[in-house]
Amino acid sequence: MKHLDKFLFAVIMVIAMSSHAQNSNNPWALSFGVNAIDTRATAGGGTSKVNTFFSQPLNVNENWNILPSVSYLSIARSVGDNFSVGLQGSINKIDKLVSYKGAAGYVVTNPGDLMYYGIDANIKYSFMSLIKSKVIDPSLRIGGGYTFWGDDSFGTINPGAGLTFWFSENVGLAFETTYKRTFDDGARSHLQHTAGITFQFGGKDTDGDGIYDKDDACPEVKGLKQFNGCPDTDGDGIIDGSDACPDVFGLAALNGCPDTDGDGIADKDDACPDVKGLAAFKGCPDNDGDGITDKEDKCPTVAGPKSNGGCPIIDTDKDGVADKDDDCPTVAGPASNRGCPEVTAEVLSSIKMEARSIYFNSGKSTFKSTDVPARLDAISSIVGKYPTASFIIEGHTDSDGSDSYNQKLSEDRANAVKEALIARGISASKLTTIGYGESKPIATNKTAAGKAQNRRTEVSLKN
Repeated sequence: MKHLDKFLFAVIMVIAMSSHAQNSNNPWALSFGVNAIDTRATAGGGTSKVNTFFSQPLNVNENWNILPSVSYLSIARSVGDNFSVGLQGSINKIDKLVSYKGAAGYVVTNPGDLMYYGIDANIKYSFMSLIKSKVIDPSLRIGGGYTFWGDDSFGTINPGAGLTFWFSENVGLAFETTYKRTFDDGARSHLQHTAGITFQFGGKDTDGDGIYDKDDACPEVKGLKQFNGCPDTDGDGIIDGSDACPDVFGLAALNGCPDTDGDGIADKDDACPDVKGLAAFKGCPDNDGDGITDKEDKCPTVAGPKSNGGCPIIDTDKDGVADKDDDCPTVAGPASNRGCPEVTAEVLSSIKMEARSIYFNSGKSTFKSTDVPARLDAISSIVGKYPTASFIIEGHTDSDGSDSYNQKLSEDRANAVKEALIARGISASKLTTIGYGESKPIATNKTAAGKAQNRRTEVSLKN
């Protein structure tokens, strides 16, 4: 390789330039992606230099040589003032060589799947700060390199241009085009295009707070941007160095110490630091004003004597059970049932009688007799008197039809009664339905009258 000495010189030059001091936040950039070799622009022909290079700039399928994989890698370092230096290595395979054949025009041939290797150094200038953009980064570059083209090798001068779109401070999508111009006889000048991902890295942030050391007033301690990198551990707006309680959120008026409940009493002197209270009760509240602090008051929102735990002695339904202990404060009931009325056998008998008088049309879940609404009203009135009791609605059929048909029909009949009671104001949570089909007749199924009695519902108390 007759130009290997030139190549080694270029590598040494880049390494030397990379050691220059730099002052940007992330001095290093690593890029990788796909490269394409285009020989069309240097094939000759055309009516002018511009026409020669740009008459077919994007004829990718016919003119470009592309490996379907990652085929270039570059590393660059900023050297300040928008300049950076870099080194790039690339690999490709030349199976499309464009030549100009006079009258025949441009002809594409395969020179034999020649392997292509390139190593290039460059100096790049970025226009990103000049256009005041944080996303769009246009650039120009100049450099040199060495190319291995099949069995041939040659040096090149490489002017180029690029455009990077930054997704974040550290990650971008980069596109570059380089004209690799050779002055060696028989060597082929060409265009190389690259598209890939660029990662910027290397900025020093000792304490990991997202503020680079050069801008951090407290570089050894993680802090906040608004405090130039110094910490405010408790987030109260007072930096730790000036905060008498740096680990607890506090108020400037209390020198950074907290008054959690905002009652004007510092937490260290407050017996109830999480609830706003009164100084007379060492910061504890007495919302009902009965002289008993809420934490000791069984009825903290209603005034009552201390003898009754701070609760008023109220028995609205006069059943001997105070409202605070009465599950049914407006309906009289025994203390054994927490003040709610108990469903007696007589009551159940009355409900059962009304329910059995609700008849259904044969084979249907529709009500038969015209007095059904009155029966439902009566059941609703009785059930409504027992707020804590729950009831089971049973559906029954006569023997006409199959077992499965009658089972479904009995369930529908039970649900029909349930929906009717809900429509009359009874809570659905108090009602459960079950169907028994034809399994529990109360009369013979051999007569029409008996069958009519069996087409019924029954209501019982749910245990």
